[in-house]
Amino acid sequence: MIPAASARLDGERRRRELDALFGSTLFDGAEIDVLVVGGGITGAGIALDAATRGLRVVLVDKHDLAFGTSRWSSKLVHGGLRYLASGNVAIAHESAVERGILMTRTAPHLIRPLAQVVPLLPGVSRSEAAVVRAGFLAGDVLRRAAGTSAAVLPNSRSVDADVVTAEAPTVLRHGLRGGLMAWDGQLVDDARLVVAVARTAALHGASILTGVSASNVDRTSATLTDEDTGASTEVRARIVVNATGVWAGQIDPRISLRPSRGTHLVFERSTFGGLTSSLTIPIPGERNRFVFALPAPLDRVYVGLTDVAADGPIPDEPRATDSEIEFLLDVLGTAVDPAPTLFDVVGTFAGLRPLLDSGGKETADVSRRHAILDDGDGPISAVGGKLTTYRRMAEHAVDAAVSAAGASAGPCRTASIPLVGAGAVLGPPAPDVLVRRYGSEASLVVALAESVPGGALPVADGIDVLVAETEFAVRYEGARTVADLLDRRTRIGLVDADRERAVDAATRVLTERHA
Repeated sequence: MIPAASARLDGERRRRELDALFGSTLFDGAEIDVLVVGGGITGAGIALDAATRGLRVVLVDKHDLAFGTSRWSSKLVHGGLRYLASGNVAIAHESAVERGILMTRTAPHLIRPLAQVVPLLPGVSRSEAAVVRAGFLAGDVLRRAAGTSAAVLPNSRSVDADVVTAEAPTVLRHGLRGGLMAWDGQLVDDARLVVAVARTAALHGASILTGVSASNVDRTSATLTDEDTGASTEVRARIVVNATGVWAGQIDPRISLRPSRGTHLVFERSTFGGLTSSLTIPIPGERNRFVFALPAPLDRVYVGLTDVAADGPIPDEPRATDSEIEFLLDVLGTAVDPAPTLFDVVGTFAGLRPLLDSGGKETADVSRRHAILDDGDGPISAVGGKLTTYRRMAEHAVDAAVSAAGASAGPCRTASIPLVGAGAVLGPPAPDVLVRRYGSEASLVVALAESVPGGALPVADGIDVLVAETEFAVRYEGARTVADLLDRRTRIGLVDADRERAVDAATRVLTERHA
C-alpha cells in the first residue's frame, strides 16, 4: 500500500504497487473492491469515482493512459447541441451539465471557451442559416438550463463579415454576408484530461498500473500480466469493470459493438492564416453535420471529422483512409481560400467510437448514450458514451459495481472534486503556455526546467515543448516509453517530422535519468 496519498505516478510507485499486487499484499492484504480494466477516460473516471467513495481500486491498462479512443477526439467539450437537434433532449442536457462541471469546477485549467463561427456563404441559404441560428439559440437555452453562466460561455449572436474574417482569415470573401457565432469548450488536450483524472484517482488511493494486461476476465477475477517482465498473477476483486472501449468485446465476447471512425487532418496554423475560432463549415447536402477547423496547440489546426463504419479487427492505432482525407479537403474547399490541398496536410489521426450495435442504422445515427451492461454473470461493462460525459458514465458504472459487489460506499462526489492542477498557481511564475497545459502544477515544471540539465530547452528547435515537460511526464504522469512522451503526454507525434526530431530528447530523459 502507498504510505500516503499522492498524485505522483512514477516508476518507483509502479514497482511498489506491482510487487504488492503480485505478492497478494496490496492494501495491506485487504480485498480489492473494484478492478478496472482500461485506462481511457472511462476507466480513469471509474477509478476516480470509486476511490473517492472509499473503495479500494486497481486500474490496469495493457499500454498506457489514453492509449485508445480517448486521445483521438476533436478535443472539444460539447454542450450537446447536435443531440438537441436530433430530439435527444436528455443526452443534450446531460452534455451541457457535464460541460459546465468541467469548465467551472473539476478541470477549468484544461478547458477554455472557444468561439465557433459559421460563415454565411452563398452555399448556405437564408432558410438554412435560420435553422443554424435557431439551433444556436436553443444551445443558449440549454446552457442556461444547465446552470452555466454567460460569463463562462457567452450567448450566441450574428456577426458581420469583418468579424468572420478576423476570426478565420482564410474564409472565402466572395459572397460572404456575415456569420453566426456560438461558444463551446475546448480542451488543451484530451489525453491530458485522462492523465489528470487518473492522477486524481491515485491521489485518492487508487492504484494506476499501465503496461499491465488483463486476460481470463470474469466477474470477480482476472489474470494480470506485467508486459515488461511477462510475469502473471491471478487477482481477485469484489467486482471487475470492463472499461476497454472499442476492445470491450475482446474482454467480454457477449458485447456487440459497431465502431465508427472519426478522422482528423493536421495542418500548420499558418495554412489558415492564424485561425483563432473554430471555423464551422456545413457539409453540403447534410442537415446538422459540419466540418470543423479547430485552432490547436503547437501552432496547429485540426480539421475533422468523419463518421464512417469501421468494420473488421480493431487496430491499436486506426488510420485515416484516402477517401476520408479527400472528403474533408473537399468540404474545406467550399469555405476556405486558398483551399488546402493534400500537400498542406502535415499529419492525420483517427479514432474509433465505441458505439453499441443497434441494427442497420448509419453510424452517424447510432446513439452516443452510454450503457452499463450487467447480466449478473460476467464483468460489468461500461460502453458507448462521449468524452464530455465521462464523469456521469463513471458514476453509473460505480453505482452498478457497488450494488453488484454489495459493497459499503459513499455517494458520488466527483462533481465537486477538482482534478490535479485545478488550483491557483503557486511558487515561481510560470509562462502562460505551461499554465494552460498544467494549471497549478506549472510551477513544478518551472522548477524542473531550472534544476535538470537542459530542462529549459525545447525538445527540438521550433517545437514548443520543454525538456522539463518530458521530465515531468516521467516523474509525475506515469510516462514509461518514448511513445508515452511524444504521442500522449505531449502531442508532438501527430506530425511525423516533429516526432522524429524529438525522439532523441525523449530517449535521453528516459535512459539517462530514469534507467
